[in-house]
Amino acid sequence: MITQKTKYALKSLMALGNLPQGEALTIEEVAQRSGAPKRFLEHILLDLRKAGYVGAKRGRSGGYFLIKPPSSISFGELLQKIDGPIAPLPCLSRQAYRKCDDCTDEASCQLRRVFGEVFYSYLVLIESLTLRDFLQGTDGTMKILDDQPAPRS
Repeated sequence: MITQKTKYALKSLMALGNLPQGEALTIEEVAQRSGAPKRFLEHILLDLRKAGYVGAKRGRSGGYFLIKPPSSISFGELLQKIDGPIAPLPCLSRQAYRKCDDCTDEASCQLRRVFGEVFYSYLVLIESLTLRDFLQGTDGTMKILDDQPAPRS
């Protein structure tokens, strides 16, 4: 499950991604458009600046703006930069690999094999989604989710 911080980060990027080239939004405007509390948003925008997605300018027409084009901002990369490693098992993480405490042999571990296959499919999907997809709607590939009953959690 993605965190509220990631949701606000994505909504903030969407607000900035809808701006004409050269325009910026104040933190108050980003908060209003994203629904994020201003104090929380200050930390999120700082993280987005450190990640190289957002720039800021001072002055009368100052505010926040996108540095990268929406088509080059991967949802998978954003998720990892905001929330950290996303692997279901520590032995599958690319950023924070760690052998599972109870594992004696990764090569024969059934959990690692099954979760590895599912996780790989998940990564392919989320790394292919970009901010542009969120701004324009997807090309229809996500339509299958509309026709499925909600899974039990």
